[in-house]
Amino acid sequence: MNEKNIKVVVADPSALGLFGLAMVTLVASSQKLGMTSEVSLVLPWAIFLGASAQLMAAIYDFKHNNTFGATAFAAYGFFWYAMGFSWLVQNGVLGEQLAANADVKQLGFAFIGYFIFTVFMTIGAMETHKVLFTIFVLIDLLFLGLAGSALGIMEEAMHTLAAYSELAISLVSFYGCGAAVLNTHFGKRFLPVGKPFGIFKK
Repeated sequence: MNEKNIKVVVADPSALGLFGLAMVTLVASSQKLGMTSEVSLVLPWAIFLGASAQLMAAIYDFKHNNTFGATAFAAYGFFWYAMGFSWLVQNGVLGEQLAANADVKQLGFAFIGYFIFTVFMTIGAMETHKVLFTIFVLIDLLFLGLAGSALGIMEEAMHTLAAYSELAISLVSFYGCGAAVLNTHFGKRFLPVGKPFGIFKK
């Protein structure tokens, strides 16, 4: 019996995933920095850009057999779904009793979990390129700040760390998105992203 392997070529989804990340962190950081207030209009961007765009990127990275990219985009996509749902709970949309019983420290433990996840993903990003590595380092700082703030540990300082880290994530992610689109579109290095560190891979 003869077997045939058919290769299906799909475009690199990293530009879409990075755009989703860039947009949601830009909007969310504006609230943390006090330039805007509340999360009512952060929520749509969290659901459609932070969550759905990154999840779509993850699905296509799975088709690329890219475990690292697919896991990263899926994990952070589901993070934004969870944050959106948490904001709905906190704002009483799902009932006053749920809002009254909400314990923000539980979010703190979720942020610790994502911090642990991001640390080993940062190690993986070292062998992708330096722009992605920078994004992951900034995400490490974001989750560190979010966890400290939610758990009441140096709350003001940790909130400030989270706010500026999130803004920096947005700016670097916009650059990474632009590089992914333009470098592919022009078929050359139009925007440099930096070589892998070459420490773990031969």
